[in-house]
Amino acid sequence: MMIRVSRLSSSSSCGRRCVTEWRGVSGCRRRSMESVFVVGGRDESSPSPASVALQRIRALTSILNPGSSGPTAITVRYSSSSSSQSGDEVITLGDVSLQLKQPENPELVPVRYKGENLPQSILHHLRWIMQKDLLAQDVFLVGPPGPLRRNIAMMYLEMTKKEVEYVSLSRDTTETDLKQRREIVSSSAVHVDQCAVRAAVKGRVLILEGIEKAERNVLPVLNNLLENREMQLDDGRFLMAASGYDKLLQSHSKEELDAWKLVRVHEDFRVIALGLPVPWYQGNPLDPPLRSRFQARNIGALPYKDYLELLREVGEGVNPDHISRILSFAMTMVSKETHSLGLPDFPLDNLHAIVKILRAAPSTSLQNLLERLYPFHCMMASEGQTSVRNALKSFELLETEVNASSGNAVMEIRRGPSSSSATVQLQCGHSVAEIQVPTGELNESVAQDSFIRTPYHDHLLSEMMQSHMVKDFCVIGSRGCGKSVLVRQFADLLGYHIETIMLYQDMTARDLLQQRMTTPSGDTVWRLSPLVIAALEGSLAVLDGVHRVNAGTFAVLHRLIHDRELSLFDGSRLLRHDRYDAVRASKGYSDADMTARGLLRIHPSFRIVALSELPVIGSSSSSQQWLSSELLTMFLYHLMRPLSMDEELHVIKKLVPQMTGMKQVMDLAHRLRSSTDASLKSVAASLSTRQLLRIARHLAIYPDTSVYNLVHKACLARFLPRLTQTALEEELESVDVRKNALPSSVDAIDRAVTCEIKDGILRIGSTTIETYNPETKMKIPDVIFYDNPLHMSVMEEMLRDYLLGEHLLLVGNQGVGKNKIIDRFLYLLNRPREYIQLHRDTTVQTLTLQPTVQDGVVVYEDSPLVRAVKQGHILVIDEADKAPTNVTCILKTLVESGEMHLADSRRIVSANSGLKPSPSIIVTHPDFRMFVLANRPGFPFLGNDFFGAMGDIFSCHAIDNPDVESEMSMLRQYGPSVPDGTLRRLVLAFGELRTMADQGMITYPYSTREVVNMVKHLERFPNEGLVSVVNNVFDFDVYNKELRDTVLETLHKHGIPIGADPRNVLLAKE
Repeated sequence: MMIRVSRLSSSSSCGRRCVTEWRGVSGCRRRSMESVFVVGGRDESSPSPASVALQRIRALTSILNPGSSGPTAITVRYSSSSSSQSGDEVITLGDVSLQLKQPENPELVPVRYKGENLPQSILHHLRWIMQKDLLAQDVFLVGPPGPLRRNIAMMYLEMTKKEVEYVSLSRDTTETDLKQRREIVSSSAVHVDQCAVRAAVKGRVLILEGIEKAERNVLPVLNNLLENREMQLDDGRFLMAASGYDKLLQSHSKEELDAWKLVRVHEDFRVIALGLPVPWYQGNPLDPPLRSRFQARNIGALPYKDYLELLREVGEGVNPDHISRILSFAMTMVSKETHSLGLPDFPLDNLHAIVKILRAAPSTSLQNLLERLYPFHCMMASEGQTSVRNALKSFELLETEVNASSGNAVMEIRRGPSSSSATVQLQCGHSVAEIQVPTGELNESVAQDSFIRTPYHDHLLSEMMQSHMVKDFCVIGSRGCGKSVLVRQFADLLGYHIETIMLYQDMTARDLLQQRMTTPSGDTVWRLSPLVIAALEGSLAVLDGVHRVNAGTFAVLHRLIHDRELSLFDGSRLLRHDRYDAVRASKGYSDADMTARGLLRIHPSFRIVALSELPVIGSSSSSQQWLSSELLTMFLYHLMRPLSMDEELHVIKKLVPQMTGMKQVMDLAHRLRSSTDASLKSVAASLSTRQLLRIARHLAIYPDTSVYNLVHKACLARFLPRLTQTALEEELESVDVRKNALPSSVDAIDRAVTCEIKDGILRIGSTTIETYNPETKMKIPDVIFYDNPLHMSVMEEMLRDYLLGEHLLLVGNQGVGKNKIIDRFLYLLNRPREYIQLHRDTTVQTLTLQPTVQDGVVVYEDSPLVRAVKQGHILVIDEADKAPTNVTCILKTLVESGEMHLADSRRIVSANSGLKPSPSIIVTHPDFRMFVLANRPGFPFLGNDFFGAMGDIFSCHAIDNPDVESEMSMLRQYGPSVPDGTLRRLVLAFGELRTMADQGMITYPYSTREVVNMVKHLERFPNEGLVSVVNNVFDFDVYNKELRDTVLETLHKHGIPIGADPRNVLLAKE
């Protein structure tokens, strides 16, 4: 595909500079570039119609406006004020001057945003803001995603020494976050002024970022403050414009105005709003009354020349040709012509990061660096990928896959005894580079023995080290490919403590930053989130599940990621370490003074690593195609592919030395992954590296287990659609994996379906375990359970997984006995349980804690989950599919790493973490396990796909209705006096109805529970006819004629005379 850059576009000057920069390269290279990227459609040597038109426009402009020959160069001058007795300075930007005032709170003035030599394009923006400031007009800076708009606003405030109140708007922002919030202090409710009110009263500049993220009914509360500088507050006070207040002050005393609760709005109060243009980008459009109160300025990409100068300054010593090619490609990707293709914006503001990497490691692949900024392989369809490849090729940035990813590895890491940085020696192709990276404070490695390195992992780790040197990064990969393990190894190499934050869809900004809680005295306070604690302590914050969280909520982290600054809900601010040190040194403050003023220092070693699954290419849903232009500006991206067969085999052999029988499973997994059938590719997700390791461990300990059954169990093949089941069976046959024949030995059959407890040893089938000896037996379930061959074989498989240390997931239709099986299993093991049932209103907080009010104070009691973790009980989670998957996904970290953060600031850590129990730390009991129950996904259960979301972290078991003989055996025990003929008719009839449900002929899957209830009724009341008892189940269907006819026909076929008709030949024998 050809990308054409027109000279008359907004980026035409950029295109001309691209070609000018390339005048010095060889002729063949220049011709190669011009063959794809044609400027104006002609060679530069001959004038094109576009260039002639441009010259005519310039000539016409000079005639109409003789005094303007282009933008005037702007200089910044500081001088003393001749009119002010205080000697305040005056700043002049070009022809616009502003008298500076000494700030009352200098710690609120931004620092270290303004560079020494600002580009002219930025100076023109600053001059415009100063003009609007002198006119007392509020401004709206609109433009593409990135930190440029915010940085320009902060530069202006730094230059003019103005104090700032900053708020990042999100979908969770409410009126109280802007005006006043009620807090309980000393058992009394008080109103605390928020950012807008503080800025208005103190004469500060209020920066509202993310206007498009806020709900449309929130921002109108500021309309009157913006227009007339007036606002009614919840505590009864009234903010009044300075002019009106001063007039009243001429005829009334200050005490009278205070008694009337009138508050003067400072004349220096201004508002700077930052937003994205909607509908070009996603978000809420501006409310017309709100829009009319702002003066707008488009902050687009800087000109090519300005970017080139900035990058050459950052990349001193880097080959200028490399910088020119990279920048030329980037500017092409943000041209209007490229926008017309619907491609996401290229993150120009992050170019400095890859230039810094080039300066430290000059032999790094340029294409690889650009793909970290713009991972087009995983976020575009084939047409878009072709366009980007053509652009790379035209600037000679396209490399072969071998050249782009060969020979990279971490060779050595040298850490000082007390230093927060380390020297990392990297193998980059055929050369060696040394880079300085921040490190954590842990000195001992705790995870290297569980990590099996491959050349691919070495390559990824070396790239992650490079990115870690300059910026936060995100690892994108399919579920179960090893992202979490790789990040743990990365943290271990650098001595980082990991703070894992599970992201979920309904997560709020408060969950990310600060949560409200009450003290024992009943006062409200704000508790720092794990992310903020990680920032203060210098930990590695792992944001797991970026693809799940709402983009409007995640936006509150933009400033933390871009600028290492953060404004919290309690009014405190986190500053980047050098900015914090500069403020403290310039004012002579101590750390205690800074804390008292609400300023906290972000540790220089703090980094964020995000984990995410692959975006769904072509999806119109923002939650599936989550990698937007806005998110591209936040991280450097590393795409982690699934391991090849040789790599995966190497890892499994190292972790499971006794591995046997895995060749067929590996062949199957990779055949499914490479399949072009979408349904088979979805099945391949269930055979991730994590699942293959689970199968390998199982076969190493229990080599007699059927590989066919293990694959079916991992994929939950029983509940796959019919066509997908058939396709999977064909693939299994192609790798010679077949269903095992039933054992012929009478003894083997007997041992396979029985269990016994003898001398404290439980035997189920051929698997044995020592029974548990709990301190109390009150929570050990004891239910009526009649053994049958199918359920006993399921429990034997569960026991084997239990012995392997797995957490279990049981999935099945309603009424198939999932709860009965779990309770019987725990009874045989003699294990106490904690039970929790989920529903659609379950939240993360209710899952972990149970808030109650005692003596007017909110007290958090341990939920069953926390009690099970503490005491080593089995946690049984029922109806897991009914809760939102974004809630249950927090179980992922508890299962994988044994860690979880609770709403009352306590933290669960794994048993082998080395940490000792304390009031704030709960160490997971080594005997803790989790058994989860869920209905099958899809209609008619209408639940969430729990298995699809996180099934691969559990050992899964599909629970089905018993076969005919198993069901007959069980029913005989429930109804010993019910005739065998009656039981068999019921079993056969219901078996056929279940088959019809599986085939989609009827919707309701009739279960064993209903058959058991009918048999219990017949046993207790033998004189009642079979028809009346059967109607207890089928009266639900009496108003559905089509379904009732189908059911009646099936029942009649098996001799059950419900709705009998004398002419029905099927009942003739009866």
